[in-house]
Amino acid sequence: MIRVFLLDDHEVVRRGLADLLHSAGDIEVVGESGSAAEAARRIPALRPDVAILDARLPDGNGIDVCRDVRAIDSSIKGLILTSYEDDEALFAAIMAGAAGYVLKQIRGTDLVDAVRRVAAGQSLLDPAVTQRVLERIRGGVEGPRELDSLTEQERRILEHVADGLTNREIAAKMFLAEKTVKNYVSSVLAKLGLERRTQAAVLATRLLGPRR
Repeated sequence: MIRVFLLDDHEVVRRGLADLLHSAGDIEVVGESGSAAEAARRIPALRPDVAILDARLPDGNGIDVCRDVRAIDSSIKGLILTSYEDDEALFAAIMAGAAGYVLKQIRGTDLVDAVRRVAAGQSLLDPAVTQRVLERIRGGVEGPRELDSLTEQERRILEHVADGLTNREIAAKMFLAEKTVKNYVSSVLAKLGLERRTQAAVLATRLLGPRR
């Protein structure tokens, strides 16, 4: 069973989504909320496979929830559901690590298919749009200005963080003391304005491309 959490401030919409997903047979709704703050607390504890997140909420937005949740548990896939086709929101969704961005006008069967594909690890983000966003980042809108503030050594550290290496593994690879690596990681996070290394890993993967 695919475990799903629903975030939408309209109860009628949540009920409709829950009924639609339950009828699929292989999807279970394990929780729901109409509040961004509540969802950000509950989703990591429930550990759904997919979180369907409304882009606009009275107390926040699903994109920020996606970013916060994935900083805690990157295995949870975020599927942004919105009524508006907005390039800025799409840009933010990609930077937040969302696996998909779909309009609420989507057909029910297509949404069920989207949940299955995202749960299986696929991305629903249009490759052409993603490429445009990455080019925009490289063009200096967001990322490069921040990455340019990193020293060559800090950039190498960031790449290893993106590979999922621990401080000890990075230390061994770069012939540094583990404490030195820890200090480098702290410096990288501070320069990028991030709080957790998982956020740095997500950002690096999107700026530098998949690591091998």
